[in-house]
Amino acid sequence: MKKLVLSLVAVAAIGFTANAQETEKPTFGFQETNVFVEGNIGFNSKNDKNTDEKKNVFNFNPKVGYMLSDKFAVGASFEVGSANTKVDGTKTAKVNSFYGGVFGRYYFLELGQRFKTYAEVGVGYAQVKDGVKDAVKTKGMAAGLNLGMNYFVTKNVAISFNLGDVISYSSAKKDGGKAVSEFNTDLNVFNNFFDTATFGLTYKF
Repeated sequence: MKKLVLSLVAVAAIGFTANAQETEKPTFGFQETNVFVEGNIGFNSKNDKNTDEKKNVFNFNPKVGYMLSDKFAVGASFEVGSANTKVDGTKTAKVNSFYGGVFGRYYFLELGQRFKTYAEVGVGYAQVKDGVKDAVKTKGMAAGLNLGMNYFVTKNVAISFNLGDVISYSSAKKDGGKAVSEFNTDLNVFNNFFDTATFGLTYKF
């Protein structure tokens, strides 16, 4: 009986020590030199039988990042998209877009071991081709500051939430036209979370 009690005490002590070590050293999140890939795929299809209008929208946004420290990351991001509209079987609108840029990210808040919140600054080149036959090209640059979150489901896989741009700036020029600049701020990204947020996956190597 005495041996059984001592064994239970020993097992409890080992379990307590392991739990304390896990609390001191979180197993979820990023560490220096980690590489991660992140992205989301969006698809929307609309079929209006009243007007015989069909619309398909596709968007793909991958990112690759490298952790300079436990808090700071740098990386590259890309985005391709397309939107096509047909009325009575005839294509009436077509838009293809591309974006390529770089970003810097800072993780500033942890809610437990699994929830990581960050601010991200990005800048890059964008191009949009709009039109079915005589398509008009628009080229320019875009920059923005946005907020996001990662929730780690496992040590390597996280669900990502991008809450949209808090501050954004763009300057674009159509073929044969003059440049148009635009500056926007939106400090209420949390008010319409499901309207502004985009969801994706993050994998940490």
